[in-house]
Amino acid sequence: MEIKQGDVFTWERSFTVEEVLQFAEITGDKGRHHMERNEDGEVMVHGLLTASIGTKIGGDMHYIAREMVMEYIRPVFTSDTISCEVTITKLKEAEGYKNVEVQSVYRNQKGKEVLKGTSHGIIRN
Repeated sequence: MEIKQGDVFTWERSFTVEEVLQFAEITGDKGRHHMERNEDGEVMVHGLLTASIGTKIGGDMHYIAREMVMEYIRPVFTSDTISCEVTITKLKEAEGYKNVEVQSVYRNQKGKEVLKGTSHGIIRN
């Protein structure tokens, strides 16, 4: 995949209650808000599980992150559909790889930001 500064990539998905419970088992994060259904039958999705939506885009680019900074703005529930938009903000060629910086914005189905972040890493040639 050929990328350049300014490119924008998006991916969206929802999480099921079962996926949230599996993530709780894997990570050990069994906070009550992730384990008990609310009056609508939903549970709150873990912040790191929400942030993982962007890893699909990173995988498509063969991006190896070296640092990630995330700001969690509002909760995400299993009824939400979350869209992740990743923008290439900096791209610099080096010997055998590219230094890459990205900005990410995650929005729910109502267009409200739920998470935003930055990351820098590399893509090997």
